[in-house]
This record gives sequence, structure tokens and C-alpha cells, in this order.
Amino acid sequence: MKNMKILVSAYACRPNMGSEPGVGWNMVQELAQIGQEVWIITRQDNQQSIEAELSRMQVSGLKFVYHDLPSWARWWNRGQTALYFHYYFWQIGAYFRARKLHQEIGFDLVHHVTYGRYCYPSFLSLLPIPFVWGPLGGGEAAPKNFWRDFHWRGKVYESLRDWSRWIGERDPFVKITAKKSAVAIVCTSETSDCVSALGAKRIERILGQTGVNKQDIAQFEKYAVSHYQAPIRFISMGRLLHWKGFHLGLRAFAAANLEQGEYWIIGEGSERKRLEALAKELGISKQVKFLGNLPREEALSVLGESCALIHPSLHDFSPTVCIEAMAAGRPVICLNLGGPAFQITEETGFKISSNSPEDAVQGIAKAIVCLAQDPELRIKMGQAGQKRVSELYDWEVKAKSLVKLYEDILASQQSLESPSVIQT
Repeated sequence: MKNMKILVSAYACRPNMGSEPGVGWNMVQELAQIGQEVWIITRQDNQQSIEAELSRMQVSGLKFVYHDLPSWARWWNRGQTALYFHYYFWQIGAYFRARKLHQEIGFDLVHHVTYGRYCYPSFLSLLPIPFVWGPLGGGEAAPKNFWRDFHWRGKVYESLRDWSRWIGERDPFVKITAKKSAVAIVCTSETSDCVSALGAKRIERILGQTGVNKQDIAQFEKYAVSHYQAPIRFISMGRLLHWKGFHLGLRAFAAANLEQGEYWIIGEGSERKRLEALAKELGISKQVKFLGNLPREEALSVLGESCALIHPSLHDFSPTVCIEAMAAGRPVICLNLGGPAFQITEETGFKISSNSPEDAVQGIAKAIVCLAQDPELRIKMGQAGQKRVSELYDWEVKAKSLVKLYEDILASQQSLESPSVIQT
């Protein structure tokens, strides 16, 4: 394995966290663990957490460069909408910092890791070295016939999200980013189509942005489904937002009509009151528990006391919760949409048709009944899920796959730059 000097742009990068901060951190530290020299440009407010983690780690090859906007402009880093303005302008400054670094160090390639949104540019693509973009998502959208279940706020959110994507696709810097990428890594077929339309020359699809490390895999093994002794209990975990589709899960659980079954929901969000009212309306409020936000260890313990995960999200591109459920040996019931459609297989769970809300509810209900009545199937699917995670979602495995991709990119570049030999 060739030792390379890699520059990574990771706006979100923080240890011991999930979502994009966890992606940024795990990806760079695993690249360093397998012998690569990695320089990371990230936000200033990640420094304290990163330095604390580095002080207890035994890993060389990680060099962090902290960059932020001037103090008068940092107010943008508050709230979801303003955050993306901060992110956009942060990248402009990161480019000038990266250009100077490249002049001093001479990187082999540059990789933009977070945020992984296809409709936002990365100005590091302007550096005179191969540029890797992704893993990317954001091309996924809630099917329009599901919008009728949304509160007006949800409909406004989805409309603004569509508008944001439309604007981003017309940003000339987004098109430059796509065209200058040696490889664009995508998580879903929807995003692949969007990136292709922007002009990316080479697109590689991977099975999700997120992963788990070996320590987490070992921890999840203690929740193996073969040890499961609890009542027939299903679980959903995540923010209680309209597009997470928990209303579909509740309707499906009611339709399954499990007299002794339970459905527990972990998380908080703006939809909680509507979901609680729906459970009461459906006559299942005594079987449904809303547990709110729980510490990670407590949430995993609840997962270990449940027989399967219901994840009816309408536009996730790489949900960690599905991977964690498989690592814990739990079958997953999801919609055949976005990232879960690639994370979950027929061996590890159920992918439900999303032709309409009625079809989705009916399909989820059938899967609930099937798993409730067949403990052997739960064990079989759980074991298949654990195998899939260890083979494909281990961060070390993902890092080694990235290095092979880097080597392929550099080899292709060298062959293009080598002078042709004309025989006479």
C-alpha cells in the first residue's frame, strides 16, 4: 500500500459523534491508522474536541489545520439555514489556506469529505492535484404523494429543500466542482443522477457515508438477537421530523394489530405532539412509548431489548441507525428509498414499496407481523446484518477501499502524463 500525502477538507469533524462530524473524524483517523499522511482542514470550533482526543490516541500521520471566518462573520454558524452560508464562505478561505499548504508540502491528492451535499461546491477542486468529492448525498426527495400527510411546515420545508437543490445545481462553482473531480463518490442512485447531470466524469457508488469501528462492532455483538428475551417490541430511533416517516410506522403498527406488541420511539423533534396524537387516534397509545432523547448507552440498551428497527424515512442518504441496528443483530424495516435501499438487503431486513403512503403502511405492517411471528427469521436476518456490517461498514475496511481508489486515480493520472512512445 503506497504512502500518500492526502489533504482532506472536513468542515464537520469531531470525535465521538455521529452524523457528518463522525464521518469526518472516523475517515481521517482510519486513513492515518493504515499508514497515510493526512492533513485536515476543519473548523476552529472543532479544535478542543480533536486535541483532547489526539492527546490520548497513539496514532501518527494526522495533522490538523484549523480555519474559520473572521470573528465578525461567525454568527452565521448558528441555526440550520445560516450554517450553510457559513459553510459556503468557509470553503473560500479554506481554499487559500489549502493552496499555501500545497505549495509547502506537495500533496498527492485532495479529498472533500464533509459536508457531503452534491449541490454545494468545494473550492479545493481548484487545486492542481486530483480531487475526490464525497461521499455525497442530497439528491433524494420525499415522493410528492407522501406530502399530503405533512403539516404545512413540512410542506414548506420540502419546497425550500427542492428550491435549494435547484439553486445549487445552477451555481457555476458546483458545476466546476463536479467537472474537476477525478472521482465523485455517491451514496444513492438519486444523487448519482444529479452528479452526472452536473458533468462529473467518473462516479463511484458506495454503501453509505457512515460506518462503525471495530470497538463499536464488538460492543454491538452483546446485543445479538439470539440473546433477545424481551416481549415483541419494535423500535424507531431518530429526530421526530416529518420526513423521518414515523407517522407511517405508527399506522403500520396499528394495522399489524399485535395485541401483546410494543412500539418504542427514541428521539425528540417538532413532530412529537402530532405523533402522540396520532397514536391516541389509532388506539395504540398504551402500546407506544415516546422515550425522548436518551444517552447513547441507554439508547443501545433499549435497542437490545427490541426485536427489530422500523426506519420509514423518506429521504435519508446514509443513516447510521440502520447500520447500528444490523451490527446489533436486528432486522431493519425501511422504505425502498435513498440510502437505506442500499444499506438493507433481502437477507438483512425488508425494503418496502413507496408507491403511496397506503402501500408503505401495508408493507411495513406485513413485515412487522412476519418478524413478530418468526423468531428464527429474526435470528437469521440479524446474523446476516452483523456479517454485512463487518464486511462493508467497518471504518478500517472503508479506509482501505478509499486508499485503493486513491491509488487508482494517481495511476490513471501518471499514465495520462507519461509521454507516448512511438515505435518505428
